[in-house]
Amino acid sequence: MSTCLYVPHACFADKAAAFATLHAGVATRGFVSNIDARVETFDAGGLTLPVTVNGVTPGNAWVCSPLTTYSGYALEETRRVAPRLLAAPLGGVIGVADRWLRRAKLDSAVSLNNWLLSTNLYPATEGIDFAALAASCEARWPRHALWFRSLNAVQHADWLQALMTAGFDLIPTRQVYLFRDMKQGAMKHQNLHRDLHLLRTTPLTPVFHDAFTDADFVRSEALYAQLYLDKYSRLNPSYTAAFLKAWHRAGLLEFAGFRDDSGELRAVVGMFGQGSLLSAPIVGYDTSWPASAGLYRLLMAHVLKTTLERDAVLNLSAGAAHFKRLRGGEPAIEYSAVLSRHLPMATRRTLRGLQMLTTKLGVPIMRRFQL
Repeated sequence: MSTCLYVPHACFADKAAAFATLHAGVATRGFVSNIDARVETFDAGGLTLPVTVNGVTPGNAWVCSPLTTYSGYALEETRRVAPRLLAAPLGGVIGVADRWLRRAKLDSAVSLNNWLLSTNLYPATEGIDFAALAASCEARWPRHALWFRSLNAVQHADWLQALMTAGFDLIPTRQVYLFRDMKQGAMKHQNLHRDLHLLRTTPLTPVFHDAFTDADFVRSEALYAQLYLDKYSRLNPSYTAAFLKAWHRAGLLEFAGFRDDSGELRAVVGMFGQGSLLSAPIVGYDTSWPASAGLYRLLMAHVLKTTLERDAVLNLSAGAAHFKRLRGGEPAIEYSAVLSRHLPMATRRTLRGLQMLTTKLGVPIMRRFQL
């Protein structure tokens, strides 16, 4: 069974340096068109973390904006996936919450270890003085709440405990799906076997990382937008072809896709990996094609096959919960760890209210309805 749930420091440092070269001090909109944030770096015990400083620009994608995460995006998800009887009352609760989150200036937020992706991967905790980290962050950003996203108790128990000890509070965000021990676990699922068979027999032509062209990145931008922006939410990050190409060249994303007989790219996936940890933040396909073509199944089969071959641990993020469960996905509640003790009492009360609301209401609903 894979036991490495964290990124080795050397591997993390290499990827963080590549990220900083691309983004630190550079305008974000050219890379992600619906994010207006400042990208900085922070030294955590000799390990450099990427940081985003979110301001008051309305409508920033949820990966940088806590207000979008817990208000706009939460409302859209409620309308899209919540049971009909719950959608209206939950929408009312979120509407009320939106007003007091805005009054508390929730978007005045610094996100640490934020890679502009839906799921951030974490290094081991060894060598990090969390009390010193908290104090340094408070001194550097005295008017901002300090956030770590993408933490779950399965992968990040040490991080969660260390952050709570250092004064951070845990606020539930969503339910994600993990694939560990693929050889003994997920491979028992018939749906995955059928997907792998489809991967072997599809009439589409696979295209791998080194074969991607400039035209493919333009096409990938459009395919991602069809799925994540048009079908799901405009509050998801809107990655540009420039972002995809730059991350490809920097070795930050590993691409694969499928072409039709004319050579047109019809489906694309971009995997983000560090050490033995994987995620798949870029997924897109031609949504005008019939479901029988199995484009999403092909992409996920490629990701799961890669996870199996590398004996890796895959965080497949949220969404498509039923699909992921049928292939061996293990649900885990994801948290944000938030430090606010240096902020005004009104802000701290608002964050405590958000913590109570998401813990007492959000988590039971996510678990009960397997969202």
